[in-house]
Amino acid sequence: MMGRMRAARLIRMVLLLQSRPSMTAAELARELEVSERTVTRDAQALSEAGVPVYADRGRIGGYRLVGGYRTRLTGLARSEAEALFLSGVPGALREMGLEDAASAARLKVSAALLPSLRDASRTAAQRFHLDAPNWFHEPATPALLPAVADAVWDDRRITARYRRGEHDVERELEPYGLVLKAGAWYLCARVAGGGSFRVYRIDRFTAVEAGEERFERAEEFDLPAFWEERAEQFARSILRAEVVVRLSAEGARRLPHVVDPLSAREALARAGEPDRGGRVTVTLPVESEEVAHTQLTALGAEVEVLAPAELRERFAREAARLAELYGG
Repeated sequence: MMGRMRAARLIRMVLLLQSRPSMTAAELARELEVSERTVTRDAQALSEAGVPVYADRGRIGGYRLVGGYRTRLTGLARSEAEALFLSGVPGALREMGLEDAASAARLKVSAALLPSLRDASRTAAQRFHLDAPNWFHEPATPALLPAVADAVWDDRRITARYRRGEHDVERELEPYGLVLKAGAWYLCARVAGGGSFRVYRIDRFTAVEAGEERFERAEEFDLPAFWEERAEQFARSILRAEVVVRLSAEGARRLPHVVDPLSAREALARAGEPDRGGRVTVTLPVESEEVAHTQLTALGAEVEVLAPAELRERFAREAARLAELYGG
């Protein structure tokens, strides 16, 4: 373990020295989270391994690489380098048609590593894996995903037709980024001609045609921040109804696990003091009464629906049926 840690630290030291004209021992120690004495030993080890690390003497001396030395990734192509950063999500790479590029990139990087590190890709893959879809859900890969992914990589405008209700709508889009959420693929794009940014579900596309024209990306666009904002807006937009419930302490603890967690926590924060029975009354935003019924059923006797009346009556009827079923 210590050998792997030191090898990784040595590589990081070289990369740090490549990125700056020189660094003091104190700066390197701070970046690498080691002592200055360890920096001195590591620099000596690199020099003995043939890496031209030069130590500047003096009160504020430091370390630098000489002779224009740079680590090389043996001809890594741009597409391979980009795919390499996604290599932790093999299923996503496969669906976007980038598996071959990522495989080639990993081989080239492995060839450039020190012998002691060349099994890093294999050992990491055997220890960490991302499985994005939900349990008991086998998502189908959208047929048009590779075409959309190509346009995203190349910054090419696309003409896309997608289902909206019972009709197909055609739009010219500037595809900025792809998001894989719970097994479903989404495109974050801007309507061509300076329009607004929107989110499209890829499996609703019925046709995609990429043109030769490239668009210029807005430098301020931040894909993770954009997705987080839109995802929160979407989650709140579908909560169009309200139910009033009385929860036991156990019901309050479990509520965020059966409904939208953020809405549950906010509703609980607004609740008053518990009644004599230890229950709190909560007004909860929900998608619909039907969805609320399905979600709240999971809490059993830890929740009592107070309103709307129709939903309370539905729970009462089912409680009577359960009592009859189990009473015998």
